[in-house]
Amino acid sequence: MTEGQKKIPILNLYLDDSGTRHPSKKPGRMPAHGCDWFALGGVLVRDEDEDEARRLHAAFVAKWIVTAPLHSSEIRSQNEGFFWLRDKSKDEQTAFYEDLYCLMRDAPVTGIACVIDRPGYNARYAEKYTENRWMLCKTAFSVIVERAAKFAISKGYRLRVLPEKCNKPEDAALTAYYHELRTEGLPFDATNSGKYAPLTKDQFAATLYDLRFKAKSSPMAQLADLYLWPVCMGGYHPGNRPYRRLLDDGKLIECLLPEADHATLGSKYSCFEGVVRKE
Repeated sequence: MTEGQKKIPILNLYLDDSGTRHPSKKPGRMPAHGCDWFALGGVLVRDEDEDEARRLHAAFVAKWIVTAPLHSSEIRSQNEGFFWLRDKSKDEQTAFYEDLYCLMRDAPVTGIACVIDRPGYNARYAEKYTENRWMLCKTAFSVIVERAAKFAISKGYRLRVLPEKCNKPEDAALTAYYHELRTEGLPFDATNSGKYAPLTKDQFAATLYDLRFKAKSSPMAQLADLYLWPVCMGGYHPGNRPYRRLLDDGKLIECLLPEADHATLGSKYSCFEGVVRKE
């Protein structure tokens, strides 16, 4: 790393995952919304802004005496670490959820994700590649890191990638994908990906600063978790209230991009050709 590179400011990409990453594995019990996706996503935050995001997180946790990590699915279902919400009055529950949204809105972060519709992925690739299909996390990781890297470059930053720690095989896979981007560039067919103006391996090597895994206890990892679900839902239901509020409040990557760049630099919704979007 050169002295010049050391002085370039850092943009952090905190990542969480959602859904089943193996293309042919059955997803198990389907959620009420009926969507079957795999996604990697979360938040972008400038390194110098993290202290403020952490302060807001700490204030929310202290106000509501929260002892569990802010985990979106538990909060929405009022289960496990948030079972206590069921004992609150409707007014108290409403106040909690509004304060939670205000944390997401006021934290100096920006939501971004790569969401792959699993039925759409299999419809596109199952016959052609049979059992040689990639794990969906390889596609999602490559796409979201490249889009975040392009955004970092446009702002004069380098990119640090911080996925939530999972298990040894899955963490090792993400580590391998990260190093592959730095040394070989994107793994996609150049003919098909050319229209997206992909970064070269040299651009990745110059822009990707570091890879660090974070525990669920990390406030920033929790913000990534909170953001991922509404961004996923936005691909299926653009009128989804949490997604719509984040969009209206300028909290998603699309809000920082010209409309012409949304398809190539915003959150990626892959293999959605067969999805009937709700309004």
